[in-house]
Amino acid sequence: MTLRNGRELLAMPGPTNVPDAVLAAMHRPAIDIYAGDLLSTTDVCLSGLRKMFATQHKVYIYAANGHGAWEAALSNVLSRGEQVLVLESGRFAPGWGLMAEALGAEVLTLPGSLRAAVQPDRVEARLREDTKRRIKAILVVQVDTATGVVNDIPAIRAAIDTSGHDALLLVDAIASLCTMPFELDGWGVDVAVTGSQKGLMMSPGLSFCAAGPRALQAHRRADLRTRYWDWTQREGPEHYQKYCGTPPEHLLFGLQKSLELLLSEGLDNVFERHRLLAGAVRRAIEVWSEGGAFEFNILESDQRADSTTTIRMHDGYEASALETFCRDCCGVTLGRGIGDLQGEVFRIAHMGHINAPMILGILGSVELALTALQVPHGAGGVQAAVQWLARSLHQGGYEVTKIRS
Repeated sequence: MTLRNGRELLAMPGPTNVPDAVLAAMHRPAIDIYAGDLLSTTDVCLSGLRKMFATQHKVYIYAANGHGAWEAALSNVLSRGEQVLVLESGRFAPGWGLMAEALGAEVLTLPGSLRAAVQPDRVEARLREDTKRRIKAILVVQVDTATGVVNDIPAIRAAIDTSGHDALLLVDAIASLCTMPFELDGWGVDVAVTGSQKGLMMSPGLSFCAAGPRALQAHRRADLRTRYWDWTQREGPEHYQKYCGTPPEHLLFGLQKSLELLLSEGLDNVFERHRLLAGAVRRAIEVWSEGGAFEFNILESDQRADSTTTIRMHDGYEASALETFCRDCCGVTLGRGIGDLQGEVFRIAHMGHINAPMILGILGSVELALTALQVPHGAGGVQAAVQWLARSLHQGGYEVTKIRS
């Protein structure tokens, strides 16, 4: 017997649920790539992306996933043999480092934990050791979707500045942009990358680089540049040069609509929505974890991301059984463990096109799975999430008219 027939929900950290309005925007014929409406679509998308990155500087659009944006960022600011420093806090910054190594950079790593954020004081100390200023770029993620950690980018920027080092700061905002504050200009980030399939509420297929003045200066001397990723080529006079060929038209139509939806909601409201829904998820997990079968992967509460949560199973309990039940019986796809955490964790994403009914339905499915599979857990996780949301709304000044006085 299955309960899954109906609209299925993605609770994995990418791809995420795509709004019907975005899907509808892509359902149209192809148009001229050299003139007319597509030119204005590009302009609107670039303008909206600058708002998302909080920058007055350059943004570039690629027909690629987030790994493509990684390569674009590296190849546009580095030269062969230059050193980069990876700030480890999970799977993805080291993965970015492997790409840098494959391109010809020398990669150094500041070791970190799978259960904690990057420590800015250690960044400062490591940079002070680099007296010859050989490190040219620092790679860090704002949110690592494998571990569920959020790194304090302004604090890392401050540590770099305090050390007196001039390395570029490159930030992966793939799992954070449009779910929590990010300010390329205000925080002194030199390059930021993201993808379309998470906070931007789009289907996979587009990725983006935002570049500040120091990055654009480094770009002029970078010798890893190749024609497809090259920022200079994408500044050419012809519209198609912005895409190094045929633009991904239908993805751009969807992106334009998703940006419209986000700006209509207002970014502060988008961030608050994510904060509240993440809090509800965490409250449910706190209650469930009283049974002793699992715990938060990230130990410190202020280091847990507002876009995704990773739950570590204790010995003897299989995350895969929980994932299978939620998918096959309830139509809810949880995130599975990846990398070093494969088989040890499950993940609940709360990013992008997500609201209270969706989150409560996801949490209800997880609680059903815990009960049906006889996994020890504290009772009432969903109710605790409801109470947390109600209390938070009240404290935030949300006015509710009582049905009965």
